[in-house]
Amino acid sequence: MPITNNHKPTTVLAEDTLANIGRPPCDEGVIKSGRGSAPCGRASETWVLAATIIGSAMAFIDGTIVNVALPEIQERLGASGTDAQWIVESYALFLAALILIGGSLGDHFGRRRMFCLGVVVFAAASVWCGISGSPGQLIVARAFQGVGGALLVPGSLAIIGASFDEARRGKAIGTWSGFSGMTAALGPVLGGFLVENVSWRAAFLINVPLAAIVLFIAIKHVPESRDPDARSLDIPGAALAALGLGGVVFGLIESSARGFSDFLVIASLVLGVAFLAGFLFVEKRSREPMMPLSLFRSRNFSGANLLTLLLYAGLGGSLYFFPFVLIQVHGYSATAAGSAFLPFVLITFLLSRWAGGLVPRFGARLPLVIGPTVAAAGFAMFAIPGTEGSYWTTFFPAVVVMGTGMALVIAPLTTTALNSVEGRHSGLASGVNNAVSRTATLLAIPLLGLFVFGAFSATLDSRVEALNLPPEARQELEAEKANLGAASAPEGLDADTVVAVETAIRESFVSGFRLAMVVAAGLALASAVAAGIMLEGKVRPERVGGSRSPSPT
Repeated sequence: MPITNNHKPTTVLAEDTLANIGRPPCDEGVIKSGRGSAPCGRASETWVLAATIIGSAMAFIDGTIVNVALPEIQERLGASGTDAQWIVESYALFLAALILIGGSLGDHFGRRRMFCLGVVVFAAASVWCGISGSPGQLIVARAFQGVGGALLVPGSLAIIGASFDEARRGKAIGTWSGFSGMTAALGPVLGGFLVENVSWRAAFLINVPLAAIVLFIAIKHVPESRDPDARSLDIPGAALAALGLGGVVFGLIESSARGFSDFLVIASLVLGVAFLAGFLFVEKRSREPMMPLSLFRSRNFSGANLLTLLLYAGLGGSLYFFPFVLIQVHGYSATAAGSAFLPFVLITFLLSRWAGGLVPRFGARLPLVIGPTVAAAGFAMFAIPGTEGSYWTTFFPAVVVMGTGMALVIAPLTTTALNSVEGRHSGLASGVNNAVSRTATLLAIPLLGLFVFGAFSATLDSRVEALNLPPEARQELEAEKANLGAASAPEGLDADTVVAVETAIRESFVSGFRLAMVVAAGLALASAVAAGIMLEGKVRPERVGGSRSPSPT
């Protein structure tokens, strides 16, 4: 059905968007495109929202908690820097590759059923994460969490779309966005508190009571719904996407330790690219693909997704490495590190409605050029601090500037993605843009990791050169490079030399982080250029043959 709302213009949808750490764009667009096929009674509205809000919170909180917990996990489990990346990437891989088909499964077999299945899988995998005794076990458990998330996240959005008719959906979206924003914002703080005062394992096990509450409410109060006209399941497309992304991510992550000349790295990259090419081939020939390539005939839609890919790559990479610098270099507690990004959330909350109002006045292109440019300045400011200094004079200004830039982006980006295609394709457009943002983060972490490791290794070599370490100590330190900021000084050195080596490790990791932030700034600037070139100027939505097509004014 077309995205229309008799009592509320479409552009207000963007004004309701609340940008959060770990929250991709277009979540609200997915809800908005629902058909209201199983409207709930007034008495059940609160229960439906409670189930979907808490269910979404499990995924949102988990995504932010893990980043804060990673330094502690790395220390307790003896995980290398590569292991730490895989702990994040195994989850992100399956979530990004399967999230589109996860929504389709709900349309076919029941949205509540698939949502509950996702909650069960996610909770069971969380228990597995909480009892893992090695990095390998945790990586596999996180992969199963990603599978659960691919059912849980789109299921929660689809349930709201199906349970509320058009007249009540706007209010439901606002309630869901507000509470989901609060939970996502509190995730890093809660994670830091649990890591610092209980255990990193508690950061995963907290999902178990949340899952029990969600299942109780969903089974008792949430109506079941299906889509009789649902698109067919694109199993080949989902499989090829997972294999392709998995191959590319494996090659990028392992290249840090093995080098690009390693056969396994080359083979995984080649196979990954081949599978992604196969994915595009299958999607082009399929009658009902999970990602219709025809959507990209719209210049605005292509531009919006290219901007999303570039900008969210920079943002995702920043969110991954920032806690490591705070904890391992600056000595922040886990709770303090989790709180460091709260100004970002507050700024995007305060400016989101205002930014959404810019679209009908100036069009989407202007804020989507200015916003990434401001965000790029914020990324660049992250590269300024060294190994010392107060948060308020080092990272706080960078967080504020980056938050301001992202606040200018989120609402106009959502509106552009929705208004650039026909109304009947709005749900697909929202889902594709959502998946693109997740894929951007998935690819950014190993890509920026290459820059971090390269700069870290080169800087450490140059700083250690003057220390005249014994050959055995040099060899031991070379092996420690895989741990990046968590690297330890070799044993058997005198106290002064140990201090010098530890200082060199911290300064070298800062060098790597600085380079990553410069790359992130470049990605943000590239997204601004893409918006300036590809997006049309001021756009007025028009009704043409029962669909919406953008027309420049």
